[in-house]
Amino acid sequence: MDNQKYKKIIDALNEFLPNDNILLDEPMRLHTTFRVGGPADIFVLPSSVDELKKIFEAARKFDVPVTVLGNGSNVLVSDRGIRGVVIEIGKNLSFIRRDGATLFIGAGTILGAASKFAMEHGLTGLEFAVGIPGSVGGAAYMNAGAYDGEMKNVIKSVKSLDINGNLREREAGELGLGYRQSIFQSNGEIIVEIVLSLMVGDKSLIKEKMDGFTKRRMEKQPIELPSAGSTFKRPKGYYAGTLIENAGLKGLSCGGAQVSPKHAGFIVNTGNATASDIIELVREVQRRVMEKHGVMLEPEVRIIGE
Repeated sequence: MDNQKYKKIIDALNEFLPNDNILLDEPMRLHTTFRVGGPADIFVLPSSVDELKKIFEAARKFDVPVTVLGNGSNVLVSDRGIRGVVIEIGKNLSFIRRDGATLFIGAGTILGAASKFAMEHGLTGLEFAVGIPGSVGGAAYMNAGAYDGEMKNVIKSVKSLDINGNLREREAGELGLGYRQSIFQSNGEIIVEIVLSLMVGDKSLIKEKMDGFTKRRMEKQPIELPSAGSTFKRPKGYYAGTLIENAGLKGLSCGGAQVSPKHAGFIVNTGNATASDIIELVREVQRRVMEKHGVMLEPEVRIIGE
């Protein structure tokens, strides 16, 4: 971004955002679960839908690209970082309101926290989400799922903001929810609120189920190291982790990136990985799995940045 444009948009953002909510040359490794990524030119933390609208207005006015992030749990940011404005839909846009078995949730709310809130109020349907590290907005965007559930089963409606600042609400049937996909991946709209329809259940049974999922996750997944969750989508008729393991790739490393020896479906950052290390390892895994099994693995992780 040229210096004049950079200065103009910062001045515009300063008119309605507190200084603490505008971070310049912010390292993206601080905002992604992979703990890698170069700097974002301008990193902003809006606290309301109105502020979001104004950020988009400023970006349009000065022709500056915008990237939107949730909890940074399903993305890999390049080592050169991200040009333009990065918006974090995080704790400033986090809330949960309940009306009977219906939950109204801000997009920045952590999914595991929403799952625990549901349990505390004796609501069932969201147990599967207890260990998923993303935000509720990100979970709707990706139709996140685990074990016996997915967001598609519990979403009633979603409110989103389009690039022109129009707020719209869609029912679940209009969201194109499929395996790790939704219409938001192609329409450029930003999810701001999610309405979940749950069922009344037995709190002790809900907790027992969640504890079981948590135990399985701790035993089988490398949660002690930075990662972006499952690295690859599940190929039809197979499991990515099994294909990778059967190709003898557990423990395969590239720089600080490694195919987890604990679960081959995860690439982890062993401490000093770069985004380039991870991308190179992803490609090598794809190549070797294709060679061994004739299956092309598709990354589940979104690669963003310059």
